[in-house]
Amino acid sequence: MSMATRTPTARRGTSRTARRTACAAALLLAVTALPTAAAAAPATTSHIEGQLPSGATYLMDVPADWNGTVLLFSHGYVEAGRANGAQDAPDDATKALLLEKGYALIGSSYASTGWAVTDAVPDQMATLSAFTDRFGAARRTLAWGRSYGGLVTTAIAERHADRIDGSLSLCGLVHGGVANWNNTLDPAFAVKTLLAPDKDVPLTGLPDQATAVAAANTLASAVDSAQSTAAGRARIALAAALHNIPVWNQPTQTRPAATDWDAQQANQYPAVKGLLQIAAFTRRQEAEVRAGGNMSWNTGVDYAKLLGQSSVRKEVTELYKKAGLSLRADLATLNRAPRVSADPSAVAWMSRTSSFTGKLTKPQLSVHTTGDALVPVQTESALRRAVTAAGSSALLRQAYVDNAGHCTFSPAEQLAALHTLEDRVTTGTWHATDPKSLNTKAAAADPTTPARYVSYRPTPYLRPYDLAHPADRR
Repeated sequence: MSMATRTPTARRGTSRTARRTACAAALLLAVTALPTAAAAAPATTSHIEGQLPSGATYLMDVPADWNGTVLLFSHGYVEAGRANGAQDAPDDATKALLLEKGYALIGSSYASTGWAVTDAVPDQMATLSAFTDRFGAARRTLAWGRSYGGLVTTAIAERHADRIDGSLSLCGLVHGGVANWNNTLDPAFAVKTLLAPDKDVPLTGLPDQATAVAAANTLASAVDSAQSTAAGRARIALAAALHNIPVWNQPTQTRPAATDWDAQQANQYPAVKGLLQIAAFTRRQEAEVRAGGNMSWNTGVDYAKLLGQSSVRKEVTELYKKAGLSLRADLATLNRAPRVSADPSAVAWMSRTSSFTGKLTKPQLSVHTTGDALVPVQTESALRRAVTAAGSSALLRQAYVDNAGHCTFSPAEQLAALHTLEDRVTTGTWHATDPKSLNTKAAAADPTTPARYVSYRPTPYLRPYDLAHPADRR
């Protein structure tokens, strides 16, 4: 049985929600966040908080003049053990604009934190059912989510298409779980092999969080030491290239010139450290516990070939030249180093729960910033690969925002994406998905925040894995 309370004015409930949303936002995958004003819901909005049988909490904000569309929002990654409040919108400013337009907003906390897809998907579906029970069937249901919530949203799109009319992923892990952990392994492997070869640092099979934190700190310290030499900086750039870390990846950074290799590497340096400290160890350890073992591998991987496909390979070659260091020799060292093998049962779990078939039956729009270091824009190439192989490409559209950082979208850009998806659902055809049209929609939706859609084609994802390409399974 669900338990809920209703506050007609929403003033007291909205302030509690704003505090909870602000806390949870700091725990998402994003390492940056847009400043937002507090949500100002219309006085007639019904604000509802409840609990699902799983223990997850949920939020519902429903305007009195509800337009018939419900937006099911899936939030991003929350660190294991941290506060995990329900969210029904990506940020307060966007939430206020959507409520003003009459949209009903709903979302759950998920029953657990960490790599929680097995809880998140059923909890989101249960939240949608609770909404229907209380308010009746929506005229239209759109699933959307940011960051890890993009993975949850894509899982909903593939597994519960009968419950939704379309989906929107924002800066999402649309490459799926196996691909994510494989690609996260590569820069850590390069740092250990080239910058800390004498350190006994486990990259996988982490027994507990203490081991994971110690490993992350050891390699982060090695990166700090390497940054003081030309050779070290070149090797850090190589590690960054294996994850496609962009050379402009935080809004606070200066965007470097196309041939300013030193400035480019200086921007990548903190991102490499952040990847080690955020995802490569502590989050991996939590995911390994869920999977029952190590779900990633680099057996059979040719690192020279991976570098050749990287979006920043030119920077790496130039920095190696400047340092008088042999790139060929370092790549040979990587290719000779002892490899990491996966636990087949863990791969099977991650594949079954967190990888995608690419089979869409309802339209999906996927949007990414071009300067994302944590979930690189190349994940969109992996999604396109799966959807094309599954014969669903007509249902997918992808768009790109020219900004640095993870999930650094403006409210205007997010509303433009939602309106574009709505148009597709209404007409049965994609209309005005080009950057100029998206920016026009963004400016109309919220002229006070940026509109930065651009034409962009990401390079290939370096470690693709999906259920549409079974030959990739190892």
